Amino acid sequence: MATQIEQEPLYPQIPVGQEVIFVVSNNTIVSGFTNVRFIADVYISDTTPTSISSSSIPTATFKTTPNNAGVGMFDFRQVVENYVSADNMAFDNSEYKGITTTDDTPHPLHLIDKYSRNKKAARWLNIQFKTQYTDTNGNVQFDTPINSANNYMLFNGYLKYTDELSIFNNNFGFDLSKFNLSSGTDRGLTNAPATQYANLEDYGTLAFLASNNDLSYIKLTYKNSADVQIGFTTVNKNLATGAYPLFGSEISNRILYFGCFPANLQNWNSTFQALVSAGTIQGGSIVVQAFNSGGSAISKEYTININCPDLKGFESIRLCWLNQWGAWDYYTFTKKSVRSISTKGSTYEQLAGTWNEAAYRVDSYKGGKKAFRVNATEKIKMNTDFVSESENEMFEELLNSPEVYILEGYQTDGSFSALNQYVKPVRLTTSSFTKKTVANDKLIQYSFEVEKSKTLRTQSV
Repeated sequence: MATQIEQEPLYPQIPVGQEVIFVVSNNTIVSGFTNVRFIADVYISDTTPTSISSSSIPTATFKTTPNNAGVGMFDFRQVVENYVSADNMAFDNSEYKGITTTDDTPHPLHLIDKYSRNKKAARWLNIQFKTQYTDTNGNVQFDTPINSANNYMLFNGYLKYTDELSIFNNNFGFDLSKFNLSSGTDRGLTNAPATQYANLEDYGTLAFLASNNDLSYIKLTYKNSADVQIGFTTVNKNLATGAYPLFGSEISNRILYFGCFPANLQNWNSTFQALVSAGTIQGGSIVVQAFNSGGSAISKEYTININCPDLKGFESIRLCWLNQWGAWDYYTFTKKSVRSISTKGSTYEQLAGTWNEAAYRVDSYKGGKKAFRVNATEKIKMNTDFVSESENEMFEELLNSPEVYILEGYQTDGSFSALNQYVKPVRLTTSSFTKKTVANDKLIQYSFEVEKSKTLRTQSV
């Protein structure tokens, strides 16, 4: 009378924004007993996969009755998506300007020198199913439980309706093998184009899904404005660089972030610092690619072109946002931007003169309608440079992203700085996006408007 798992996710890596369907059956119990319930004990772990035993305490327990086909159907999507979230802060043992990240010395993820493991973006999922029923004596009984066959890795991504699903024996899912770092065409966790643009002072990371231990090092190749190589750096994946010594089954090892933008390299990289000082990297590029221990490429090349200084003096504004795969995308708006400030406050009527002293004095600054408190909100409207169609998907995800920030550039920090000046939360107020093409529009340029999330509270009277 054992419970059987009839349907489960096809792949062990699951973005939480898809249906997480399990179907279980127990034909003998369903047909022969009453009050049948299928029970799912869900175990979610932020360390290693749960080894389920009789003493294990589930994260949550769910029950359902057999449907008309006599099976129990569970969709755990709304459950599991509550246990993952965006990584905003770096993992312990990563570094910022050579200072190790700890609980007492936290650093924003975007500013890391080299690697950082994930803190919140991924979790392990294990499930135990069993069947509850009432026997002929009126006693409640349970059959022998069965565990899910895989340790499922959940991560903070979602699927679009255009993402193609695979199905086999009724099990379905999205094939993430193109992110698994095993060939020279595999990708980071981004839909951004392989060629990006950044200023010399811009921070940013590239995230990788690590389903195996193939990643050995990441190579950074520096080229000048003539596309001639002028240097390179290899950054090994180990504990000293912010990664891990052994791959193991720790969920924190399964998504890695790598700081590869110009400001990240200015934090620590003497080779890159020398190129900046010599002025040879300006207008050039950084080529980023992952390799295994045998020296074979296991990711595609990502090229970061370094913008030349803007001669018109436009202020550059860099946004970062949570993308489809739960990692971060970045874009620096280098053209005209307009900042506007709106205020909202409360007022009161103040009596003229002094009324609580020995003699009445006519103080000219007192009396009349006064502001009790003034709160200010800043909005910024910004424009891209002319862009290609390959960037459309990235901007579409910006519009749909629940987390958007302004990311300030490289700067000299004061002693004991809390680093609170780098990442500023904003809300995208642009509510529509018309996708442009060369065929329709010839030149492609976009405008976006953001509103700073934090209201500036001034003095109260």
